[in-house]
Amino acid sequence: MTRTFDIAVIGATGSIGETLVQLLEEREFPVANLHLLASGESAGHSLAFKGKNLRVRALESFDFASVQLTFFAAGEAVTREHAERARVAGCALIDLAAALPAQQAPRVVPEVNADVLARLSAPYQLTSPSAPAIAVALVLAALREQIKVRRVALTACLAVSNRGRAGVAELARQTAELLNGRSFEPRLFDRQVAFNLLAQVDSPDDSGHGVLERRVVGELKELLDAPQLMVSASCVQAPVFFGDSLSLSLQADAAVDLQAICAALQAAPALEYVEPGDYPTVVGDAVGQDAVYVGRVRGGLDDPTELNLWIASDNVRKGAALNAVQLAELLIKHYL
Repeated sequence: MTRTFDIAVIGATGSIGETLVQLLEEREFPVANLHLLASGESAGHSLAFKGKNLRVRALESFDFASVQLTFFAAGEAVTREHAERARVAGCALIDLAAALPAQQAPRVVPEVNADVLARLSAPYQLTSPSAPAIAVALVLAALREQIKVRRVALTACLAVSNRGRAGVAELARQTAELLNGRSFEPRLFDRQVAFNLLAQVDSPDDSGHGVLERRVVGELKELLDAPQLMVSASCVQAPVFFGDSLSLSLQADAAVDLQAICAALQAAPALEYVEPGDYPTVVGDAVGQDAVYVGRVRGGLDDPTELNLWIASDNVRKGAALNAVQLAELLIKHYL
C-alpha cells in the first residue's frame, strides 16, 4: 500500500498557494489529509481539492504535529513567526519566501542541487528559491559540461504577480483607468506600472541594489555551489500579469561552441529549447507550463567567450509552486 502524508499549505488563498494545491492534485501527490491555512481575512474561504471544497482555517491555532510537511507560501513575516513551531513539532517545511537563513533552510532546485538533501537531518527545512534564480540555475546547470562560466549578467523583467494578487489587481486597475482616459493615483507600486517599465522592483539599499537582486545573486551562487562566481542582476518591473522574461549573458573561460550549447539545452529535461528563427515569450509559451523556455542563443559580437540567451518562465507555477512540490516529492521519496 502506498504511504500517504498529511500536508499543510500556508497562504492557500494566494496565487502561489492556490497553484500549490492544484499541483498536488495534478501530480497525484500522496495526500492523506490536506490542511489549508491562512491568517486574517482569508480564513473561512474554501478551495477545491479532489472533488471536495476544503475550508481554509486559521494558522494561529494550527497544531503542526498533525502534519508531516508544511508549505510556507504566505511571505517572510509569516514564515519567521511560525517556522519554529513547525520545527519543534517535528514537521518538515518548504519555505517559498526565503525567510530563513541558508544554513537552516538551504535553497534547492531538484534538477540542480538535490544532493544537498543528503546532508540534512530531520526535521527537514528547505527553501524554494526565487523565480528568476530557478530559471537561470536550470539553464546554467544544463551547460555544466559545455562551459565553465566566469561571469553572469542577468536582466530580469518580472511580472506584477511577483507581488501577489495585489500586484495583478493594481496593473488591471491602472490599465482600465488609462484605457478609459481617467487619471489615478498609483497604489502598491511607487508610480505608474501600466504601459511602463520600472527600473526597480523593491527598495534599494545604500549601494543601489534591491532586495531581490541581492537574493538572486546569492541564490545562484548557492545553487551552483560556486561562491566565487561573479554575478550581476538587475530586476525590472514589467507591465505583465504572469511570466518572467530574462535576458542572460554569460562569459566563459574559453570560446563557446554554440552547436554543443544548443544540443545541451535541447536535451535538458526541465527546459524547452526554441530553435533559431523563433523565440519564446511568456504569453503563448511559458505561462501555465512546467518547463523553462530558452531561445535566442547566440555568441558575442566581439568576444568569442560570450554567450547570450533569452528565457521565459511562469513565475508562479514553475518559478514557485512546482519547484516546491518537486522538493516535497524528493522528501517523501527518500527522507520522510
